[in-house]
Amino acid sequence: MTRGLIQVYTGDGKGKTTAAVGQALRFLGRDCRVIMAQFLKQKDASGEVLILRKLGVEILFWGGDYGKRLIANLPLEDVENIRKEGENFLKEVMQRIKSKRYDLLILDEISVAINHGLIREKNLIELLRNKPDFLEVIITGRGAPSGIISIADLVTEMRKIKHPYDQSIKLRKGVEY
Repeated sequence: MTRGLIQVYTGDGKGKTTAAVGQALRFLGRDCRVIMAQFLKQKDASGEVLILRKLGVEILFWGGDYGKRLIANLPLEDVENIRKEGENFLKEVMQRIKSKRYDLLILDEISVAINHGLIREKNLIELLRNKPDFLEVIITGRGAPSGIISIADLVTEMRKIKHPYDQSIKLRKGVEY
């Protein structure tokens, strides 16, 4: 059995989730099982989620509403409750990968959730250290934490040189989502 690696796609450039979805398609093309957990993204808001679901990928969501709200402006009690939800979601992901035979786990935007203090880096490291040996894991999001980078087998940094956002071009259905 092949050992599953840990891949990280980070940086301020476009294409981190797209790279992960491309890997998912490769896995699916080889009759492998894929699960994706999206952090801080709206449920069913993107084209990739719609097609991956049709292809049999299990997709879990957490924190879509928090991506729109500025956490720093919330009362401490609310932030603590959000953190507990995030940690419970990560535990649910851990239980899923232990209870079913998946070949690929995508943790989409988990780096951003860690950077906002909503997921503890040490808990992600625990998941990575205790994953089934054959499970490939892809981590996406800007600002991947150094502890995650150090245990990853592959790290790619997407760097923005020029982007339509800078020209006030709005998000385009089918391109950005």
